[in-house]
Order: sequence, then structure tokens, then C-alpha cells
Amino acid sequence: MSSSEPRSATPAGHPQEPPTTGAFRPVPRTGVIYVTSEAARRGYRADDPDWCNLGQGQPETGPLPGAPARIESIAVEPQDHEYSPVAGLWELREAVAALYNQLFRRGLRSQYSAENVAIGGGGRVSIMRACAAIGAVHVGHFLPDYTAYEELLDVFRRFTPIPILLDPESGYDFSVRQLRREVMGRGLSALLLSNPGNPTGKVVGGEELQAWVATAREFDCTLLLDEFYSHFVWQDAASPPMPAGMSSAAAFVEDVDRDPVVLFDGLTKNWRYPGFRICWTVGPKHVVQSLASAGSFLDGGPSRPMQRAAIGLLEADATRRETAAIHAAFAVKRQRMLGGLRRLGVRFDLEPEGTFYCWGDLSGLPPSLRDGDAFFRAALEHKVITVPGAFFDVDPGKRRDGRRSRFQQHTRFSFGPSLPVLDRALERLQQMVDAAG
Repeated sequence: MSSSEPRSATPAGHPQEPPTTGAFRPVPRTGVIYVTSEAARRGYRADDPDWCNLGQGQPETGPLPGAPARIESIAVEPQDHEYSPVAGLWELREAVAALYNQLFRRGLRSQYSAENVAIGGGGRVSIMRACAAIGAVHVGHFLPDYTAYEELLDVFRRFTPIPILLDPESGYDFSVRQLRREVMGRGLSALLLSNPGNPTGKVVGGEELQAWVATAREFDCTLLLDEFYSHFVWQDAASPPMPAGMSSAAAFVEDVDRDPVVLFDGLTKNWRYPGFRICWTVGPKHVVQSLASAGSFLDGGPSRPMQRAAIGLLEADATRRETAAIHAAFAVKRQRMLGGLRRLGVRFDLEPEGTFYCWGDLSGLPPSLRDGDAFFRAALEHKVITVPGAFFDVDPGKRRDGRRSRFQQHTRFSFGPSLPVLDRALERLQQMVDAAG
């Protein structure tokens, strides 16, 4: 599922973090929180139609043609006033397991059950539970990747985060041969990554993903796969066939209780209900038991009413209809965003194969706009929000403080908002670039 400032140094105009007080230290703000906070200082409100939020990490949440009707009310039953089980309501856990079996594991001997599923109150909560349960091992993570990983990989300090730099010149590709070399050479016991990748849009799918799962199985290296954008796949991820527009490593797990593959997903992106804060972890039973133990002291479990409301959304046919509607709407927005940004002079190391983000290289823009933070601040004057690329240079513990970020000239543009918002934003950015040129 993605820190407070561009990694290398405090950028121009960035307020200094407050000093440490007593036992408390300042907690960095993740990329989206930072940019929306800076926009709010200039008058931004989420319900203000004059602002264009290309920094948002959520898809548009309203009705889409062909999609199931949106939930508009939730009943609260008497038992909903009680605590939820920390691992989630059994009925929802069963629904998640059944969905994975129907979409990705038809005909396979080993099937997921409710005991392979833990429900969490959001993606970061689910991944936090996993980080709390990981032992004193080396955990690999990629650069660039989701900004919230920075604090998640640092806060517990039980394991050692190992960064792995992806090459923009190769389209952020990471071959199975490279994977094997990193696992063996660095002694990795786990690897955390978003797939499809946030912010790059890179997808590891099909036979390549199958080989990744086989490598994890061979070396007993746990794959911690953030699949929150797994229904926003713009390339063919078949082999074996998967539902159109979807991809999941669940299709390549041989034994659901033995293979070291742990998946994170939820209603946030793929069902377009970020406000529900209902997500799940799918993996071996013993892992789920550990996550529930961690959840008992970290978060106490998710909301009961929201869990019950989620059950009906996870019916396989409804999920396919939602995914088809997403693709019909977002494929148009993807092309509109790519074309509009190219006209500005933005370049792409990789056209997004998944997600609803365009990861843009600003090096071809006028000199005053080639830095991600400078671009962000200039765009704010036109009521457009973006996310500077340096936020995705994940640096747990700030071990590389003082160095210029490798992604200083990159920016993440979201095509999560509606098409009219995208068109208005692109028009304003064009005016900004023309004035700077």
C-alpha cells in the first residue's frame, strides 16, 4: 500500500520540524499528507472544486457506468457495539478466502480458508502488523516505492531494512536472476514491495511473477506483496489466465500454508472505498496467527459495521464488474494524463503498466521546474497538487540524510480524480510551463 520531505535535505520553503519535546520525537509526514498540508496552507479543501488534486492516493469514489451500485448506508446491529475479533469477523475472512480461490486458484489442490486471512483497519495497519511480527532478519525493499514504507520499516527496529535500487533506464525492471542474486548475496529473509508498483506503475506479472514466487519458495524468503493496485493492471498478466485487469501472486502459490507469500489488499483502491478502512492480509495460517497477536496490542481490530458492509462487495461477479468499470473509466484517464504530460515536456521511464499514477521525469522542463519540489510549489500557485519524487526514495532511519535524492527530478501524478479535474489540471500546468519557458 507509500515521509515528510524530499530525502536529501530540507527543500526551499519547507518548515523545519518542531524540536523533540520530552519523550516525543517529531514523526515525519508521508508524501500525500505533506503535500495536502502544504496545499491547505494556501486554502485547499477536499471539497473545493477549484483545486485539482493530482497528488491523491485514492481513486474517484463515485458511481461508474457498469459498476455495482455504491453503498450509501450501513446498518448497525446490536452486536456491532462489541469489539471485533482482532483477526476480523469470521464471515468476512471466509468471503476474502473464497474470492481469492474463485479468482486465482480454480482447480488448484491447496485452497485458502478463513484461517489464512486477517482483517485490518487499513493497509498501513495490516503491513504494520507484519512488520511487528518479523524477526531479527534482513528485509529487502525497493527504491522507489510507497512512501509510508519508510516509517513502517523503521519503527520497530527489530529487523534490518536493505535498500535495492531499481534502474529507471531499464524501466524499473528487476529480473528473476537479479532477485536470486539479491536474496543470496544480501541474505534476505523477506522482501517488501508494492505490485503493481507505487509510484512507477511497474507490474511483475504472469510467468515472471510465477518465477518470483518459486524463488521465494526455494530460498524461504518471504514475499510481502502489497497488491492494493492489483485490479488496476493495464497489461496482460495471464499465464495461467487471470481475470481481466487483475493480477495476484495468489495464482502461483503451491501450498497456501507453506509457501512464504503474504499478500496485502483491501477495499481502498480496487473497490474504491478508501474511507471504509477495511483491508486484509492473506498468507499461511501461522503467519495470520502472528499478525493477530501483533494486532492485539497495536490496533485492537477493525470496525464491525464496516466489516459486515464489506462482505457483499467481495462476491466474485460483483468484483469482476467493478474491475471492468474501473478499466473502462481509468484507461481513458491514463491516456489523457500521459498525453497531456508529454505535451508539457514530461518524460517517462515507463508508461504505467498498473496503478493510477504517472511517474514523470521533469528533466526536460524549463530549468526552474526540473526539481520535483520546485514543480510542486509552482503548481500550488495554480491550485494543482502533485507529489515530489524524493518522497519515494524510501530511507528508514534517515541513514542517507544530507544526500540529494535520486528521484529529485521526478514527480508522481495521480489520475485518480475525475476526468474533468484532470483536464483542468493539465490546462493549468501547461500555462505554468509556458510562463516558465
